[in-house]
Amino acid sequence: MNRDIVAALRPSLVMTGLFAGLLGLAYPAAITGVAQVAFPWAANGSLVTDHGQVIGSDLIGQAFASPRYFRGRPSAAGSGYDASASAGSNLAPSSQALHDRVAAATKDLAATSPGSPVPPDLVTTSASGLDPHISPEAAFFQVSRVASARGLSPETVRALVAAHVEQPLLGLLGEPRVNVLRLNRALDEATVARAQGH
Repeated sequence: MNRDIVAALRPSLVMTGLFAGLLGLAYPAAITGVAQVAFPWAANGSLVTDHGQVIGSDLIGQAFASPRYFRGRPSAAGSGYDASASAGSNLAPSSQALHDRVAAATKDLAATSPGSPVPPDLVTTSASGLDPHISPEAAFFQVSRVASARGLSPETVRALVAAHVEQPLLGLLGEPRVNVLRLNRALDEATVARAQGH
């Protein structure tokens, strides 16, 4: 009887060990190796560096509070853009807290660009709370504030936004969008170039 149980268990244990090694170790290691060779920048988190120092990621939004910078979508992830606590607000459309927060944010933003409707993505959080992109409309909405704070012409800042609009993949997948970190870096470069008289 015991011999029958051992004989029956042996193939199960061998197959479990084999597939755990194959699918839990060998396959992930092979895919990681291929990704490191073929797509090293993406495989390592799409990190953005400035003078050798990591300042962010193309994949994770971050807070920009200064009026000199474009702002991304509000974040409900942890204390804001916390990659270890990715989440939306989970507030229902009928939530009074959501209504009050959106109304307050809309009022604050409307004061920075009177007469222009506030784009929804500037007052609502994304499902992940980490979205690094905003719509072109949301970026263009902020042009006057940023140009004024930087001492740049609105035309210069508007041209920077237009140059940073990413089109849908293959012209079909996704929506036009602007990566806020990339746009703000270009804005810093344009400000430095202007100060140097270029």
